[in-house]
Parts: sequence; C-alpha cells; structure tokens
Amino acid sequence: MTHDPALEAHEHREHAEHAAHEHDSFISQVSITVAVLAVLAASIGSLETVEAGGAITAASEAVLSQDQATDAWNEYQADSLKKHLYGIAAAAPGPKAEEFARTAREQVEKQAEIKKRAQEGEAERDKLMAQSRLHEHRHHWLTGAATMVEIGIAICTVAIITRRRQFWLGSILLAVIGLGLFGAAYLT
Repeated sequence: MTHDPALEAHEHREHAEHAAHEHDSFISQVSITVAVLAVLAASIGSLETVEAGGAITAASEAVLSQDQATDAWNEYQADSLKKHLYGIAAAAPGPKAEEFARTAREQVEKQAEIKKRAQEGEAERDKLMAQSRLHEHRHHWLTGAATMVEIGIAICTVAIITRRRQFWLGSILLAVIGLGLFGAAYLT
C-alpha cells in the first residue's frame, strides 16, 4: 500500500463535507479547517517532491563532473609520463634530441590546461554536492512539515466524530508546527 498524502487528504475532506451537512457550526469550522489543511498538505508535499528531485539531480550531475575531472587527471598523468619519456630521450645524444626536448616542453604547457580543466571539474562537483545537500536538507524539513499537517487532518476527523473542540485545536496546533517546519526548510 503506497502513501499518498493527497488521496488521504481528499478522503478526510470528504468525511468532513459529509459531516458538514449536519448544519453544526463547529462541524463546519472543522470541515473548513480540513479543507485548508488538505491544500496545505498537498502544497508542502509537492515542494517535498521537488526538493527530493533536486537533490537527486544535483548529486547525479556531481558524479558526472567528478568523472570528467577524473578523466582529466588521468590525461594529466599520461601526459606527465610522456613528458618524462621525452625528457629522457632529449637528454640522450642523437639527431632528434632537440625535437624530443621541444615535445617535452609542449607536454608541460598541455598539462597546465588539463590540470585547470580537472580542477574546474572538481570545483563544479563540490558546488553540485552542496546544492544536493541543500535540497536534501529542505526535503527532510518538508517531510516533517507535511507529516504534521497530515496528522492535523486526521485529528480534525476525530474532532468531527467526537465533537470535541480540544481535538480541533490540537489539529490547528499541529498545522502551526508544520508551518514552522516548512519555514525552517527555507530559512535554515
């Protein structure tokens, strides 16, 4: 059985609408509270999904950036070996010694460009990982916020059934806590 906050909120709203037909002002107030909380829960749930997707996307892009940086570092190391081989060949007497020395110097210049590319890839990876952590942080806070609001909806249903104001006030308190967690997701 999957957890679908929107479906659960819809079911609670239907129960509240049914009870509202009894023309009891308390029941009407609680029914309106259920409707408001259902919209709030759906909105927070949507943002929670967006943040989870953002965390996954940023982490995936970070892996790609790391792969590119690793490829560049591998190329850098290969060129380092070539530079040393050409340097050894240039040190030996022979007709191509100057050509080998020139090629060794070219490898040094090429390595500088490759090193820069590798470091840029690592910097991009670090930036994307920070973005992923931020999205994940928000996702966790939003999960708590949605949970509080959904529990508030369920307690509103109990308030309708029992006609007890304390349950209704408790559900409003849970919604306020949920809103606090929602704010914490974007302020911390």
